[in-house]
Amino acid sequence: MFSRKIRVEYELDGKLVPCPLKWLDSFSMRNFTNASIFDDTIPAGDGLMEIGERVPLDKLREAMADWFRRKGYLPQGAGLVVKLA
Repeated sequence: MFSRKIRVEYELDGKLVPCPLKWLDSFSMRNFTNASIFDDTIPAGDGLMEIGERVPLDKLREAMADWFRRKGYLPQGAGLVVKLA
């Protein structure tokens, strides 16, 4: 089910920093019931997630960036990078 490993990082002072596990957990728990396309995601540590084959990386990045901004985790203008590990 969780066949792909990804890195989730954000820009801070011009450097890429792993997203804290708290952020990833918040996103995964919220989407567990609200967005079925992201049900196949599980946090594995700071900056690390495991996801299923059906999870589109571009939509995942957009949804995570939106959620992190609404929660106040990710500042406006800061980018989010989601890539295969």
